Amino acid sequence: MKKSLLPLLAGGARRGALWGVTSVLLLVLPGCALGPDRRDPFEPFNRNVMKFNEGVDAVVLKPVATIYKEAVPPLARTGVSNFFGNLGDGWNFVNSVLQFKFQNAAENFMRLNVNTFFGLAGILDIASELGIERHKEDFGQTLGRWGVPAGPFVMLPLFGPSTLRDTFALPVDRRYNLLREVEPADVRNGLYVLNAVDARSNLLRVTAVLEEAALDKYSFVRDSHLQKRRAEIYDSGARSQDASAGSDANSPPPAAPAAPVAPAAAPVPAVPGQQAEPAVPGAATVPPAR
Repeated sequence: MKKSLLPLLAGGARRGALWGVTSVLLLVLPGCALGPDRRDPFEPFNRNVMKFNEGVDAVVLKPVATIYKEAVPPLARTGVSNFFGNLGDGWNFVNSVLQFKFQNAAENFMRLNVNTFFGLAGILDIASELGIERHKEDFGQTLGRWGVPAGPFVMLPLFGPSTLRDTFALPVDRRYNLLREVEPADVRNGLYVLNAVDARSNLLRVTAVLEEAALDKYSFVRDSHLQKRRAEIYDSGARSQDASAGSDANSPPPAAPAAPVAPAAAPVPAVPGQQAEPAVPGAATVPPAR
């Protein structure tokens, strides 16, 4: 009798679990109604997050960044940006190796050493003066090179535009940020704040132009971010065979033109800033004028 009850109990448990999952989905999906763009199925939610980010930016980040830009001399601000850029070169080197970009890895490694030892811990960008180029790489780009699909577009609170793949990569980027090694904790936290303020001050002009030029700021931010990430992963916008097949296809591949057309302009890169740090809410690259 007991043995005959086991299959019934097991089946009941499975049905109960199925009903539980179904109930959760029925509760969640109406709040995440599918948007018109297949790259952005969570558009209503993302737009609300962007409004929240813009509110925080208007109240906190933008005023502080404006005061910082007006009060701190340009030479000092350049030194601050160089310092944080130099810290990022260590992680750039690691991700370049993971992507088998060995020339980029060598240049990032040379930058880190030259600027650390001869540039006062990176305050002076000696490497750029020597013609050693910086190659910004993060773990999201590494996953993309390994063939991990980008997934849907996501607007993160405080961190700004991202994708599902980059969102899962973000904790790894933060874990290996060299700022985590700074002690004591109050100095480390102060550097985090300074990094965020410096990054926001570098974007003041960009966001001012964006507010004047974009009819739909959200769509502009989303499209320019996805275009920029494709260019970063596939090197200057060249899509790999996997991308054409949809492994990182954030948008449908364009239809073949009936007649030859001029090559499209390469996407303009966004103002430098590590994804691992809080991004400017809603900031995006301004496209070239048509």
